[in-house]
This record gives sequence, C-alpha cells and structure tokens, in this order.
Amino acid sequence: MFKGIKDKFKYKSGLKFLKDQLKQPFPEVKRKKGITAIACLVDLDSFENANLFYEFVDEFSLRPNAVKIIGYKNYYDKNSPYATPVFSDKDLGWNGAIENSYVLEFLSREYDLLVNYYTVDNLLLQLMSVKTRARVRVGFMEVDEQYNDLILATPMNDFKTFKQELKKYLRVLNEIN
Repeated sequence: MFKGIKDKFKYKSGLKFLKDQLKQPFPEVKRKKGITAIACLVDLDSFENANLFYEFVDEFSLRPNAVKIIGYKNYYDKNSPYATPVFSDKDLGWNGAIENSYVLEFLSREYDLLVNYYTVDNLLLQLMSVKTRARVRVGFMEVDEQYNDLILATPMNDFKTFKQELKKYLRVLNEIN
C-alpha cells in the first residue's frame, strides 16, 4: 500500500515540475542551423519499429551515429532484451526526475532535431520532451502544441509519410538542402 501512495506523490510532483517547465522557454541550444544530430523519443507501446528512425541517416545524409533513439514502454522487463534503450513509469522519481541510465545518457547531449513520436498525453514522454535540449522539435497534432515547434498531421503508423513531410518542412525552414 505504501508503494502506491508513494507513486501517486511522485506522479503529482512530476506534474508540478512539468507545469513549471512549460511556463519557461525551452533551454537554449547553441548549435548552428542544419540537421546533424537527431533525437527520437518514441512511444513503443503504440509504435514498435523504432529502428525505422535510422532511415534519417540516409534521408538527411548524416553520420551513422547521428540518430539517438529512446523508447517508452508502460511496463518492461529489465531481463528482456530490447533493441532500443527503454524507460518506463517505474523510472519516475521525485520532482520530475527520470531515474534511468539510458535517459541520463540521452539527456546529456544537445540535438538539432527532436522527434516526439507519440500521440498520447503521457507524463514521462512529456517530461523527456521538455528536458531534451534540441533546437527544433517536431511531433503530432494530437499532443499539446507547447511541446513542438513543427506539428505534422500524419498517422502515427505511417512512418514513410511522416518522414516525407518532415523532410519537406525542414527544407522550407532551410534546415536541410
């Protein structure tokens, strides 16, 4: 019983942290214009094939290690192998902290582009989106527009269309040639 109450308080402290963060501008990223590093935040419960994001390497002529992917699962077994680094609800700490080594490594970098590949309001995904230092943020229209600079109206399960639309708009914004 104590664990349930403790988790509820952690969730409430995470919501409070998120609301406070959304009142402030996102952290400034001092990277030049152009796409050289991409972060992908993926809801693996809704979209399982996170390896498709590695197609950005060829699509945008990037270095092989330029795309970093981290996935969220509602629940995952630490003993099961996942191709993508994963975090879950049980990694939520106090004051919006996410206590997971993959998350710490992911958040330690700066990116040119953050792809918020989720369509549901989820505290952990939103916390990750707010904490990731990226110059341009892109996501879906189902999510609150505060989290994204560019909002695409494509179905989540149609990655090919998402990729084409993203490329089109990045050209318009002079981020890619």
